[in-house]
Amino acid sequence: MGVVQALLRAEGLSCEAGGRALFRDLAFAAAPAELVEVRGPNGSGKSTLLRCLAGLVRPEAGRVQWACDFDYVGHRAGVSAHLTAIENLVWLARLRGAATSAADRQAALDRVGLGAARHDLAATLSAGQLRRAALARLRLGQRQVWLLDEPLAGLDAQGARALMALIAAHRAQGGAAVCATHRPLAAPAGAAAGAARIVQLPA
Repeated sequence: MGVVQALLRAEGLSCEAGGRALFRDLAFAAAPAELVEVRGPNGSGKSTLLRCLAGLVRPEAGRVQWACDFDYVGHRAGVSAHLTAIENLVWLARLRGAATSAADRQAALDRVGLGAARHDLAATLSAGQLRRAALARLRLGQRQVWLLDEPLAGLDAQGARALMALIAAHRAQGGAAVCATHRPLAAPAGAAAGAARIVQLPA
């Protein structure tokens, strides 16, 4: 068997915040079908690491190598309060230049359990529903690596199960996910995807 090429590779990453070192010389990779869970206490740099991988923060040292396209969903929902859930997906698809149909967008909302609220203004949605609306964008364009910052935040048990199933299906199709999380993102029972790789940040 040949060597599996990493979709994402971080080499020697070092980041600081306010003059304080968050992490130094961090190295890891994400291969097809892999789940990488970034763990660490509050303030350890989990969100900073994901923003660094996404190119939103420049590291003090090291580099990030990509072999594919990625999708980044930050801690905030990143949806317009003045648009409905479905209109937010239309806007995002146009922004990306992604060709999606009405059926695609409906299926994306259905997959995260927000289909019944598709015509509700984002301003009227609960925190958990806003998180679902943010995660629905992952179904648009099917980018190979997902960078997710605290994806379980605000989700109830049903929403958490939907997210885990979404990640498991993505991995089964050869995609990878890198998630900053305090809670394990174990695959549902019977899923083909295996255990997660843990990247532990120091306190």
